[in-house]
Amino acid sequence: MSIFLAGLVLFIGMHSIYILLPGVRSAAIARIGHNPWRGLYSLVSLTGLVLTIYGYGLARQDPVPLFAPPPWARDFAFVLMAVALPLLVASFFPVPTRIGRFVRHPMLMSVTLWSLAHALAVGTLAGVLLSAVFFVWTLAARFSLIARPMTAATAAPPEPTSDWIAVAIGLAIWAALLFGLHDWLIGTPLL
Repeated sequence: MSIFLAGLVLFIGMHSIYILLPGVRSAAIARIGHNPWRGLYSLVSLTGLVLTIYGYGLARQDPVPLFAPPPWARDFAFVLMAVALPLLVASFFPVPTRIGRFVRHPMLMSVTLWSLAHALAVGTLAGVLLSAVFFVWTLAARFSLIARPMTAATAAPPEPTSDWIAVAIGLAIWAALLFGLHDWLIGTPLL
């Protein structure tokens, strides 16, 4: 569990700098430059992500049950993930989407839905902890970003077809996860 927690602290901690300590980011960029800061940020974040995934895998080998998920939780998670994955895909589009303009931060909303879905459907200490940490962090990040002005990319008019493409790709990923990809990647069959 210590590897899992260390990974969460690194990943969420690095992603929380702009929320908790916005001056630290600015000072680091002024001192070492923008690209070295991005490299350091990426390295620490990736290390945290790898430790979180590895540590979670270790924690799953000896799970600590917190609750039995309610019977409806699995189906509810399927529905939430059918919304979360198109949002995630839309967040990576190089052109503006209506989804991005409506939701404003589609990746954060995607992670919020993912964490809620998994908190309800998993029921183990590691699963609930992972989900709860990401859920709280995404809410804090969304509130901190509300005050920021829209960037030129999000203020630009959306491309008419970009939403349909994001939804189609997101639902294709969702279907792949349902029909075996989740089992292959995570070790838990969904159907």
